[in-house]
Amino acid sequence: MTWKKIEELAADFSLPFCKTLEPSSFKETFRFARALGWPVVLKTASPEILHRTEKGGVVTDIRSKKELKKAWKQVSGLGGLTLLQPQIKGTELAVGMKRDPQFGPVLMFGLGGIFIEVLKDIAFRVAPVDKNEAIEMVKEIKSFKVLKGFRGREEVDLNNVADILIKLSRLVMAEEKIVEVDFNPVMANSQKALIVDAKIIYES
Repeated sequence: MTWKKIEELAADFSLPFCKTLEPSSFKETFRFARALGWPVVLKTASPEILHRTEKGGVVTDIRSKKELKKAWKQVSGLGGLTLLQPQIKGTELAVGMKRDPQFGPVLMFGLGGIFIEVLKDIAFRVAPVDKNEAIEMVKEIKSFKVLKGFRGREEVDLNNVADILIKLSRLVMAEEKIVEVDFNPVMANSQKALIVDAKIIYES
């Protein structure tokens, strides 16, 4: 699915997405960046690139016009749509779903970014889930203390994270042809939790 279609589908279930703009030129990118406020993130939405960070398709913490121009040349050169987002402070989380032939939609939660692949510290639940089940799921991971403000980190509001799990649960129960969902990262802090990147796959 294209980013636009993912956003539209997510909006139907009130899933909280990070504000994302689609500039078509550097001039427009700079204008959008000033409106969002520095720092910003620039990334490619090309479906041909699966691991964008490794390919140089994501540039974070852009703080000036000079840095933005360099990032624009790098990212737009990869082809496909270019996306601009504000830089969200917080802890990277991963929320997802895979549809199991026996159990149906199985929700997943863990730390996001590269940590989900390195640590493999993941909690699972069969959808649908309610508020209590969603919070229990979050608390189940071994690295839960990271979310509680470990070593000076900002504490994550668990209610906002649980809300995303509940809304994803409703989405995949309603859309039975969705076979996989990957929200990674979800940026969470004491004030909010926003989906920054998303992939949704339908059965072929």
